[in-house]
Amino acid sequence: MSELFGTLSDGTPVHRWTLERGGTRVRILTYGGIVQSVEVPDRDGRPADVVLGFADLDGYLRNPGPFFGALIGRYANRIAGGRFTLDGCVYELERNNPPNSLHGGALGYDKRVWDAAAVDGGADGAGGMGVRLSRVSPDGEEGFPGRLEVSATYTLDADGGALRIAYEAVTDAPTVVNLTNHSYWNLAGASGGGAGGHELWIGASRVTPVDGDLIPTGELAGVEGTRFDFRVARKVGAGYDHNFVLDKGVTAVADGVAELRDPWSGRVLSVATTEPGLQLYTADHLEGAFGPGAGIALETQRFPDSPNRPRFPSTELRPGGVYRSETVYGFGVRS
Repeated sequence: MSELFGTLSDGTPVHRWTLERGGTRVRILTYGGIVQSVEVPDRDGRPADVVLGFADLDGYLRNPGPFFGALIGRYANRIAGGRFTLDGCVYELERNNPPNSLHGGALGYDKRVWDAAAVDGGADGAGGMGVRLSRVSPDGEEGFPGRLEVSATYTLDADGGALRIAYEAVTDAPTVVNLTNHSYWNLAGASGGGAGGHELWIGASRVTPVDGDLIPTGELAGVEGTRFDFRVARKVGAGYDHNFVLDKGVTAVADGVAELRDPWSGRVLSVATTEPGLQLYTADHLEGAFGPGAGIALETQRFPDSPNRPRFPSTELRPGGVYRSETVYGFGVRS
């Protein structure tokens, strides 16, 4: 299940784990917790890789900005001004997306090498097979308070080969946590051109409007009659980097919130999550190996800038508490 994928300049080895079940094959890297590839069949049974990624480690090292397939933390999305206050203390973060902090800073979880261990779903395989990635994020890393013990477990369900990502974290001091996966999906195949013709459904009646720096204004705006209304599936198009307020809210178990379909191949991606938000990013600014609109990111999360927005669902984690979040990506076909 594991093989050497490459070596960093300091000699640190990076391994690739391959999971295969129910017609789905997924490859996970210990560098950045990256989902390197997801191979699933089309309506005619022909497999293709449906996430954007690279064949070697150097590809990821040369293209860090788009966060291809990466595990994002300590805080996914943006924090305004790279600053937040918790219990009366002001914390200054890396402003890697000036003037804001984005996806945990310049050296976020996407650029760390994680420890890995196989996950056994039991004798009948009902619990899925997979790999558990873990690391300790030290107090002060990229400006965030508290020593965080964090893990992300990737499994393929026994029934149908759905990819399940379960996040867990504990802290020794008050902090904020918001973890997600940043895969770009192209159900026609990663080399199949743009994904703008995909059809999308999102179970969200509201969005969080943003200012010119892509920071939420604090409003929860209705989608009816706007280009943000995906309550009936339609073509995605371009121009989205927005958080959708999911109607189901925070849930104890992953609930269905979105579905992406490629009419050409018939492939369907379903998304279920425990989280209250979904960031839709249509990758309009990709360049280099992949052009604008080559994939669509569907990032399950708490809302951007929540530490500075008391009305938004809390991202605070305190000693004695446990951060838990789960997202399930299901795969199917439709004629």
